[in-house]
Amino acid sequence: MPSSSSRNAFVDGKHKTDLLTVDLSSRCCKTTPSSSMNPPPPPKGLLVATPVEEGEYPVVMLLHGYLLYNSFYSQLMLHVSSHGFIVIAPQLYSIAGPDTMDEIKSTAEIIDWLSVGLNHFLPPQVTPNLSKFALSGHSRGGKTAFSVALKKLGYSSDLKISALIGIDPVDGTGKGQQTPPPVLTYEPNSFDLDNKMHVLVIGSGLGELARNPLFPPCAPPGVNHREFFRECQGPAWHFVAKDYGHLDMLDDDTKGLRGKSSYCLCKNGEERRPMRRFVGGIVVSFLMAYLEGDDGELVKIKDGCHEGLPVEIQEFEVKK
Repeated sequence: MPSSSSRNAFVDGKHKTDLLTVDLSSRCCKTTPSSSMNPPPPPKGLLVATPVEEGEYPVVMLLHGYLLYNSFYSQLMLHVSSHGFIVIAPQLYSIAGPDTMDEIKSTAEIIDWLSVGLNHFLPPQVTPNLSKFALSGHSRGGKTAFSVALKKLGYSSDLKISALIGIDPVDGTGKGQQTPPPVLTYEPNSFDLDNKMHVLVIGSGLGELARNPLFPPCAPPGVNHREFFRECQGPAWHFVAKDYGHLDMLDDDTKGLRGKSSYCLCKNGEERRPMRRFVGGIVVSFLMAYLEGDDGELVKIKDGCHEGLPVEIQEFEVKK
């Protein structure tokens, strides 16, 4: 693949973007001659970051972390979208227990909905390219993304997942305490993903450290990004950001009790912006390489010669 990119993935891209809310009461923005005048609403409410300029754009789904709101990822979503991607974040639940089966089912239903519904709720001049579809998730949402890609509960779809991204994914509170259905098998290279699916795993250097004796680590050893990458087959990439924590990719201003608690529960870095820019830039670089055939940014990061890195990379691995 060519190394032709001249962009800096760690700063906002060239596309103007908008943030849309799509729920059961939303009216569609457009129809096409071959479509129904009343397209179905999504199975769950969605937050959508989209370029507003005319064009066809790849689609990325982002699954939120445990007891978080999709709105907490607005700045990250807009960053990725500004580089030419439609980013969709469903609100999978408000209250949830240890069982992730409902989240897996809901994610599968939303993916099935994309081909019949998404186009109608986007600006008239914007077209989703679902032949280039990436599934991503943060924390417990990362576990859910891997579960869907691995067809847990027998899920399958005509929509091909071209790329899979785990942002500090977590499979429970510790080894032997995985949330059902478990994803990790503790067998290296055991993830059997379709068609050599390209995988990116991002980790936080502080995620496996406890903030204080009262709170356990937010990304405990044995169930975090290291194990997820260990069980991936190639092609797979693994980046760990030094000195930043499990929730440092969220918006600066996360409102409400849950938003305030996100600053208290995990061991954090000094500020969120660098980690958010890092996650956004790594995701953009990965998607550009594997969805658009332009690996310029990814190569510069891999070779340690990218001048725009907002954080220090603590660890890096790649499986071909």
